[in-house]
Amino acid sequence: MPRRNILTDRQRAVFFDLPTDQAALLRHYTLADDDLEIIRARRRSHNRFGFALQLCALRYPGRLLAPGEVIPEAVTRFLAAQLGLGPDDLADYAAREETRREHLAALREVYGYKMFTGRGSRDLKVWLEDAAETARSNEDLARCFVEQCRATQTILPGITVIERLCADALVAAERRVEARISGRLDNEMGNRLDALLTEDAGGSVTRFVWLRQFEVGQNSADIGRLLDRLEFLQALALGRGILADVPSHRVTRLRRQGERYFAGDLRDISGERRLAILAVCAVEWRSAIADAVVETHDRIVGKTWREAKSRCEARADDAKAALKETLQAFSTLGSALLEAHEDQAPLDEAVLNAGGWSSLKGLVATAAQLTDTLAADPLAHVVHGYHRFRRYSPRMLRLLDIQAAPVAVPLLEAAGIIARAETKVTLPLTFLRRGSKWQRHLNADDVDGQRLWEVAVLFHLREAFRSGDIWLTHSRRFGDLKDALVPAEVARTTPRLAMPFEPEAWLADRKARMSDALRRLARAAKAGAIPGGSIEDGVLKIDRLTAAVPEEAEAVVLDLYGRLPGIRITDLLLEVDDDIGFTEAFTHLRTGVPCTDRVGLLNVLLAEGLNLGLSKMAGATNSHDYFQLSRLSRWHVESEAMARALAMVIEGQSSLPMARFWGAGDTASSDGQFFPTTRQGEAMNLINAKYGHEPGLKAYTHVSDQFGPFATQTIPATVNEAPYILDGLLMTDAGQKIREQYADTGGFTDHVFAVTALLGFQFIPRIRDLPSKRLYLFDPAACPKELKGLIGGKVKEPLITSNWPDILRSAATMVAGAMPPSQLLRKFAAYPRQHELAVALREIGRVERTLFIIDWLLDADMQRRAQIGLNKGEAHHALKNALRIGRQGEIRDRTTEGQHFRMAGLNLLAAIIIYWNTKHLGNAVTQRQHDGLDCPAELLAHISPLGWAHILLTGEYRWPKR
Repeated sequence: MPRRNILTDRQRAVFFDLPTDQAALLRHYTLADDDLEIIRARRRSHNRFGFALQLCALRYPGRLLAPGEVIPEAVTRFLAAQLGLGPDDLADYAAREETRREHLAALREVYGYKMFTGRGSRDLKVWLEDAAETARSNEDLARCFVEQCRATQTILPGITVIERLCADALVAAERRVEARISGRLDNEMGNRLDALLTEDAGGSVTRFVWLRQFEVGQNSADIGRLLDRLEFLQALALGRGILADVPSHRVTRLRRQGERYFAGDLRDISGERRLAILAVCAVEWRSAIADAVVETHDRIVGKTWREAKSRCEARADDAKAALKETLQAFSTLGSALLEAHEDQAPLDEAVLNAGGWSSLKGLVATAAQLTDTLAADPLAHVVHGYHRFRRYSPRMLRLLDIQAAPVAVPLLEAAGIIARAETKVTLPLTFLRRGSKWQRHLNADDVDGQRLWEVAVLFHLREAFRSGDIWLTHSRRFGDLKDALVPAEVARTTPRLAMPFEPEAWLADRKARMSDALRRLARAAKAGAIPGGSIEDGVLKIDRLTAAVPEEAEAVVLDLYGRLPGIRITDLLLEVDDDIGFTEAFTHLRTGVPCTDRVGLLNVLLAEGLNLGLSKMAGATNSHDYFQLSRLSRWHVESEAMARALAMVIEGQSSLPMARFWGAGDTASSDGQFFPTTRQGEAMNLINAKYGHEPGLKAYTHVSDQFGPFATQTIPATVNEAPYILDGLLMTDAGQKIREQYADTGGFTDHVFAVTALLGFQFIPRIRDLPSKRLYLFDPAACPKELKGLIGGKVKEPLITSNWPDILRSAATMVAGAMPPSQLLRKFAAYPRQHELAVALREIGRVERTLFIIDWLLDADMQRRAQIGLNKGEAHHALKNALRIGRQGEIRDRTTEGQHFRMAGLNLLAAIIIYWNTKHLGNAVTQRQHDGLDCPAELLAHISPLGWAHILLTGEYRWPKR
């Protein structure tokens, strides 16, 4: 039977190699007193040594020693020291094969180890079949199997046996899942699903391909096309019950396979698997398309609002000339009236001389009209968007399965009127907030009252979706917030939470800390001892922080980079992969086996990182054509694989000796980098005034103090960056090690302050307008007089206390990964009428922000750390700008997935270069020391691994033949 390879050589070594690092030796190979007593029962030194070595190998990694196996020197020295022997005493062991077998039999009898045979092996195979269904990867299943063998003291079989058993179990689990899904389909439904692969949807594409071609749109035509697909999928009447008891990662894998197969290839697949893929895609796409409909509606509302604002501004601009003339006429009239009054002349004559009463009447009318024009708000013009809403909104509201919280029931009822296209004399306004500006416009508009009312409902619908007051069933993006929050019992057992479970304990601690902080700040203000600032007459003044880089640092940097060898980017990628094997993260989407075409995969990653695209890369490389690269990209490159590869590179870079000069990997900064796109940004809501009128996207990246970019996300250029800070911290292993998180002004909100404190992160933003920020106290009346001018209000303690359980649930939900933290924070911040939980989080954030501001003002070292951290993050922008050489630096991909791959590929390529630079800078330091030159640690801390002048990035990408 041919060998089933599901692991790489590196992965096999992890499972079977004897440990060599000191921590692992201490953990696994430290002998207890009873072990030593049993070992010393052997008469000769080499037998004692060999017996101990076999015992340790059985404990970890849990296998037998192979005949003639070379034992690592670190292992022999470690055991020899415990046994009072010399490392060379092992040389004569097992000169007789019988001795080894006798020792193995004794070890099995004394310690209870058993071979992988008989009932024990059958039990393990049964266990393996069950575990295979929930295993997320081949390596994951193999690791679980090895750990189960160790736990049951079963000696590991050969690695080829393990791979075969795991491969068979994975295939069987896959078939069981496929059979389970297809078995829940009746014949009629199976035929309807199969018809998707043959039915023509127009444009020379099958119905199946047509269904999967959807993206968030920008106008009513786009949302109409989305609704066509949603209506078709709903007509299939395929319930989500067919996915019951199917692990979520298997659902995701089947969906991804469906999104990569061509219809013809899918027709050739066996019946159960084909039907399972089709059914999963139909169910999952229905939810995804519904989310895309809501997101497109959100964009259309945004576009309508911007157009209304533009109309307002245009009318105000048009009125400027008339305003000037009107003011001049009133000035002339006023001067004439005042002159007549002083001369005690008749006022009628003065009015007549200034133009007459009819002219005055016209001026008053013009002034009234100008007043209305200048006082108008955009709501007066949103009704112009009615026709675009009318094209899709009734159909959208009928197709979407919208649910509402009690507070949003009036809004849902109003939406029902639009869905049914009813015309009512009295339109309900109960969905509006008290004092809403919409009330005034709706009451004043008799002509377009119905239309303006419908626009108001659709505007409020967007805000309610954003806040979570209304939701879609079975939606990831717009699901029910209550279902997403973990239970209170789970929150209490979440180890990451850094807050007590009783609000009184937290309040008492914060009151004590705030009282002490206020006293310290008041003393410093009175003595003029605030570092880099002062408080004068209740006004805070801050000086700019000066740089503190030693003059000698520049010379050391130039010397070290001068010692780096020049290298092609292709050779650099191969070297780094030889070191850490990051290409092993890119497994086949179907089989889970790591990609065997390493050079082809590196071509794909290079095409993504350099923003070239596969067609350009195919023309520039000497190894693969476009179709080969396309196949590798389609079946091996996905978001999770990119994240795994990045984590491997980051972990490898942080373990290099040079990285320790830059930090311990426990602080990080985050910042967004703008990338231009070529699509219609105004229509896509992708224009941010900060970056001019050029449409684009942002890559929001977290960078550790060791320069490793351990997380990146693609976000719209228009959104606030603050909600995304916690994504990078909680959803990556490197992020969870962070102790201090730095961010610029864009990353600062009270909600972020609250959640970072709840989860034990020290959040240190650089607040640009810090003097304008107010302090919130528990007892403002007791505030020292020197600080009275800085007080903004009182903390609402009852609100925090009453919502404390849900506050902890929200934080625990973010830790559990049930919902991305950014999604939860955006819901909290979305609606002007925020629910109590959002307001309670804001109050906690105000407390934490107040404590932070005081600490910041009094701690110059904190200010310096934040400045250094943010500089490291911003320095990444220059490297990434140099790397995105293709397509004039523009992100031209039209799909969200394609844009994400561009950003993720760029970040991965940057991390690989940083690894290589870190490694060779360390070698350069060693060379410099050998040359008798100083390399003090305080100077090495100012070197960065972000240089690229020594790397050949352009030209032909030629790979060595191996």
